[in-house]
Amino acid sequence: MIFGAGTDIIEVQRVEEKLVRTESLKTKLFTPTEIAYCESKHRPALHFAARFAAKEAFLKAMGTGWSGGHKFSEIEVVNNALGKPVLFVHGKVKEFCEAHGITAMEVSLTHIKDVASAVVVLEKNPQSP
Repeated sequence: MIFGAGTDIIEVQRVEEKLVRTESLKTKLFTPTEIAYCESKHRPALHFAARFAAKEAFLKAMGTGWSGGHKFSEIEVVNNALGKPVLFVHGKVKEFCEAHGITAMEVSLTHIKDVASAVVVLEKNPQSP
């Protein structure tokens, strides 16, 4: 059963400018694993922007947006052995998912020269409140 779905689109340059201007923002928004992955790429900003979009989409799928004290770094996007992006949650976001019976999380990322986008779908156990 679908709990929620969210989507987000962002200009890559906007993310790149903010990360360059405020170095500490990177560790506030992304996990060490995400940072290492993105920085290993030829155009890190594309990958940071896609992950930022995924985190925004996740909050929209939760139905909370920025409210609730959820941190972007508590939503983690990593790639599995096949390159498929996979979501992991930590802290308050994990507590929220457990409390609402969320049993599966799907994410799709895409990016081109100037824009990155993500879609997140959260599924819950039909017997959960």
